[in-house]
Amino acid sequence: MALPITTEPPATVPPPPAPRRRKVVRIVLAAVLAVLLVAGGVACWALDRYVIDHVEIADVAAYEASVLASSSAAATEEGENAVAPTTTATTDTAEAAVTGDSYVTDTTAITITEVTTGSGSDTVTYYVADVVLTDATLLRSAFANNQYGTNIIEDTSEIAVANDAVFAINGDYYGFRTTGILIRNGVVYRDEGARTGLAIYRDGTMAIYDETTTTADELLAAGVWDTLSFGPALLEDGAIVPGIEDIEVDTNFGNHSIQGTQPRTGLGMIDVNHFVFVVVDGRSPGYSRGVTMTEFAEIFQDLGARVAYNLDGGGSATMYFNGEVVNDPLGRGEERGVSDILYVGW
Repeated sequence: MALPITTEPPATVPPPPAPRRRKVVRIVLAAVLAVLLVAGGVACWALDRYVIDHVEIADVAAYEASVLASSSAAATEEGENAVAPTTTATTDTAEAAVTGDSYVTDTTAITITEVTTGSGSDTVTYYVADVVLTDATLLRSAFANNQYGTNIIEDTSEIAVANDAVFAINGDYYGFRTTGILIRNGVVYRDEGARTGLAIYRDGTMAIYDETTTTADELLAAGVWDTLSFGPALLEDGAIVPGIEDIEVDTNFGNHSIQGTQPRTGLGMIDVNHFVFVVVDGRSPGYSRGVTMTEFAEIFQDLGARVAYNLDGGGSATMYFNGEVVNDPLGRGEERGVSDILYVGW
């Protein structure tokens, strides 16, 4: 008996995708790849601009000594007053009277004071350094790693130790930006006027000035020892500068607002060769909320300052004295790397 023959139905083959569907898939894939490429490009640019070190001068101390020696020699040949060399008078530490909050020599007097106001969530804690010098060039600047460039950072205390500082505060974080007039220790590093700056003169005075209306060489000729380029200016002739609550120092990528209640660093001048430095802690409820820009100006005003200027703040706000960080950055006791400091040496 013959077995029945069964026939398998033919396998069903799906139709090819419609041409429009394939086109949509390609467009989506292309868009995803484009986004990834752009994101990668942006990431690479951001890393290069804000993270990777770019060293322009590898040994700042040697560079300053060379520049100032050349300037002094040139001035002598031309019969002009020679520029003082980069070294300044110091006092042997054995001759200094040092306590936990003061340092006194024949050339320098520093007193550190902690101030707390308010209570609860409205508490504000800040630190004041009253500094009297016999020579304004005893107030010096130093760069992270003894190098000049962008994105080069060290903690304020590390830069202070490397430069044998008894007192220091963080500076204007020059390495975050490529604009501004930058004169440090009588040497020009940058001449790109962009904002309201602060000039510290060899004669022990300070002045607020418009960077866009002058040059670094003109400032040097006028006797400027250091410039700072951050801001805003807080006081002029003892009065609070109008509009300080609305100023933004930078609007570039990665910048954070300086407005609101923030930790802050600033400096002021009470009289010739009599300076006052203030660091306000913040973002630490119950310990210190930080201050507004107007409140910061009022602190300097109450201290008797005639001129005052805001520096880099936030997590950078740091005061160092006699081997220790005085304040409590962000309430965590952790410093944030900065590009520069202002300091007084032992």
